[in-house]
Amino acid sequence: MRLQAVKRFGGGEKLRALAKRLKTQQELACRLWETDDTAARLLAILICRPKAFERDELDVMLREARTPKVHDWLVNYGVKKNPHSEELRLAWSADPDPVVASAGWALTTERVAKKPEGLDLAGLLDVIEAEMKDAPDRLQWAMNQCLAQIGIEHAEHRTRAIDIGERLAVLKDYPTSPGCTSPFAPIWITEMVRRQHGR
Repeated sequence: MRLQAVKRFGGGEKLRALAKRLKTQQELACRLWETDDTAARLLAILICRPKAFERDELDVMLREARTPKVHDWLVNYGVKKNPHSEELRLAWSADPDPVVASAGWALTTERVAKKPEGLDLAGLLDVIEAEMKDAPDRLQWAMNQCLAQIGIEHAEHRTRAIDIGERLAVLKDYPTSPGCTSPFAPIWITEMVRRQHGR
């Protein structure tokens, strides 16, 4: 497949349509990733077989994925479905590179929501309380998502999560479109809990 042809499919929806036609093609996905082109890498993520990657391959790929969208798609559509995801979550969360660490926090947020057994939620809140305020943007965003998810999913930690959000005031003034929920954790937690109970 020619790179120019992939570039014509630049938008997310068009890439998804192309991926649907191509179906899973691991070898092609690897070749597309090697191009270092954003559209090609996004397509690679959509047609890859996530479970086929070794732990170290995913680690290298994440460190190469400096475009935010490629980074997010790789974590959400690739790493989360890989058997090494927990091992990578632990390694990345402690990584000195804040962009890599943000991937660890994204995987932690997933566990908070879907498989919290074994997680030290109070300990996570301690780290967020101590480090989120001064964290670089992408890491701060990921930690904030984790804070909100703890507050939304775990009633016993909700009051503390809201209190941390109020005191740190991270993303308090973030511009939010009408009809969208603010990423400011206290508002986000309160709104999502209201929706859950309103079902």
